[in-house]
Amino acid sequence: MTRVVVTGAKGFLGRYVCPLLAARGYDVVRTLRGSAVEDAEGAAFETHAVGGIGPDTDWRAALAGAEAVVHLAARAHVMNEIVTDPAAEFMRVNAAGTLRLARQAAEYGVKRLVFVSSVKVNGEKTADTPFRETDPPKPEDDYAISKRDAEIGLCMVAEETGMEAVILRAPLIYGASVKGNFFKLLRLCDGLLPLPLAAIDNRRSLIFAGNMADAVACSLEAEEAGGQTYRVGDDDDVSTPELIRRIATALGRTGRLFPVPVGLLRMVGGLAGKTAVIDRLTGSSWVDTSRIRHELEWAPPHGMKEGLEETAAWYKNRESV
Repeated sequence: MTRVVVTGAKGFLGRYVCPLLAARGYDVVRTLRGSAVEDAEGAAFETHAVGGIGPDTDWRAALAGAEAVVHLAARAHVMNEIVTDPAAEFMRVNAAGTLRLARQAAEYGVKRLVFVSSVKVNGEKTADTPFRETDPPKPEDDYAISKRDAEIGLCMVAEETGMEAVILRAPLIYGASVKGNFFKLLRLCDGLLPLPLAAIDNRRSLIFAGNMADAVACSLEAEEAGGQTYRVGDDDDVSTPELIRRIATALGRTGRLFPVPVGLLRMVGGLAGKTAVIDRLTGSSWVDTSRIRHELEWAPPHGMKEGLEETAAWYKNRESV
């Protein structure tokens, strides 16, 4: 039984990763930012509270005896920003925090660290071809830049110490307890107003959290994964209108869409200060997952229909509480 430390265990993705690893026979050690005493969800797991994540975080109590680490904890996009220097905070948590964890993990003899990064490290949009492992990084926003710096720091520690690093660059992740833009999309699809998005012709990759957790487990287990960077995603890539129709179906709704020229959407979005939102809705961002499928023989165990139905069931139950 391999002892594996999972950071960010109480977060959205951690709630998928920890039970899956436990079911596969791992001795899972969770780390949380808050109090471990008050965390009833994790009664079945050894849990350590590490406080805020950054260059001074002390991971040693959790790392004692561990053979592997799954690093999920991160500062993601913040809807209502309160810090005065968001860029510095992203770097402190995501880059310096990851470097601190990697160094302490190596000191404690951890053999492999799996790091969940983001496809945004490659850029915000694709054209006629998907993001591939051979593409140069082109991070644009503070979050993506901090994730890229975290990857660089992790690889540096791995080279210096011999600890194996595996980097998984994920597209948008959805599932039960999802937040952010996908949650907003759930609300839109559950509403009665038609959406002016039928004319959009794009291609986007997503990944269900259950599939992401399975890719993490595969990256822990496959010998070939050591030192590699992979892109992951569901079997299906979808356009924005198709995604809305699928979400609406999962919610028991009819996806009401009508066409508005994309140029007009962008013009109105610019006037309303929503250029980034419109770019995400209208642009393409898709990934080539053939490398992890070929080298590790990995395939998503859950279809998008199943993933969206689970997400929708959580959403409807949440709204009824």
